[in-house]
Amino acid sequence: MTDSYIFENKTAAYYTLGCKLNFAETSTIGREFATHGVRKARQGENADFCIINTCSVTELADKKCRQMIRHIKRLNPAAFMIVTGCYAQLKPAEIAAIEGVDLVLGAGQKSDILKYIQNSDNKNIITSPTKDLKTFIPSCSADDRTRHFLKVQDGCDYFCTYCTIPLARGRSRNGKISDLLQQARKVAQEGGKEIVLTGVNIGDFGKSTGEKLIDLIRELDKITDIQRFRISSIEPELLSDEIITFVSESERFMPHFHIPLQSGSDAVLRLMNRHYDTKLFRNRIETIKRLMPRAFIGVDVIVGMRGETEEYFADSKRFIEELPISQLHVFNYSERAGTNALKIKSAVSPKERQERSKQLLELSDNKLYNFYENYIGKKAKILFEHARKGNAMYGFSENYIKTEIKYDSALCNEIREVTLSGWNREKTALTAELYG
Repeated sequence: MTDSYIFENKTAAYYTLGCKLNFAETSTIGREFATHGVRKARQGENADFCIINTCSVTELADKKCRQMIRHIKRLNPAAFMIVTGCYAQLKPAEIAAIEGVDLVLGAGQKSDILKYIQNSDNKNIITSPTKDLKTFIPSCSADDRTRHFLKVQDGCDYFCTYCTIPLARGRSRNGKISDLLQQARKVAQEGGKEIVLTGVNIGDFGKSTGEKLIDLIRELDKITDIQRFRISSIEPELLSDEIITFVSESERFMPHFHIPLQSGSDAVLRLMNRHYDTKLFRNRIETIKRLMPRAFIGVDVIVGMRGETEEYFADSKRFIEELPISQLHVFNYSERAGTNALKIKSAVSPKERQERSKQLLELSDNKLYNFYENYIGKKAKILFEHARKGNAMYGFSENYIKTEIKYDSALCNEIREVTLSGWNREKTALTAELYG
């Protein structure tokens, strides 16, 4: 039980690294603090509590977490510093050794931070073994962004050879459809217009409740007060024709997919212990484009995996070039303790990883540029996000084209039809003119 009076009139600052799932969880933590009288610290204000929700997907992610912890402590020297998340679950002692960290909480303690602040008993590390992470903890973001991120699933049973996520988040589990529908309806009541379904492996939804992702999608689609739903990253072998067809026929599920490929070489996919081959992946992309020619398709790729020869990389690049996708998210392979990839003898040098990454990033830029070019001069419906007064404001089309328009407070959290008129100055978005 939490004694609210201990936290009354206190302030907290929240920091998140990594995936959309982390953002949803941080938002939930913030709401819990608010119910006990803890106000969110204003910009430039020294906070009483600093909560950092970390990522550990790569060695670079770990490094960024350490840098952020030190930076935040310098900005808030008197704050009680709590670090949680994947990095905290995997390497708690490493974090606890950083000067200024008061409390390190593992994944199993993330939802009870207030309790552990009160009852830490001078222990600055509190974690649970990964095998004990079996409870699904609901989360939904509700920050200054227009989009809400609804956590529908957590954990992963796949154990890809390069990945530490199952070690950080535990086995696959999910919320009940009835509970998730209730959360979605609450978003609608609060004025939210778009929900993104998030998780570690959302295609695995239903493993702990005996339900199916397509059933969740069908039920969410009936919530007419939510005008837009998006499905975040989903494994290709779990993205069924049934789901693709439903999205193509739905008014509320957007023509937007994010699908991890990781490599366009079947040999490397086997080294990674992925659950599909390039033939299946190509089939998924072609099915989407046949049913939804306007669909935006983002794809994750890892370069420099142990065992990825020059020939395998060339195969991968060639395969990706042929796919009608919209954008790549490119990651350099990172050697992670406890993963089976370390048993593969043939390593790719950091320099070569960087070179391969550069090639794929250039390919991604070209694909995104060409995708956007197809829509200049055409109409689109944009959900505009909040912005600071006087700045340009942004929004996204149904098929995830980023759009820039002159600031107008009346447009915040509104869906308006526009004409996409051309590129902005930085060529990061298309400019828009209100239609009609």
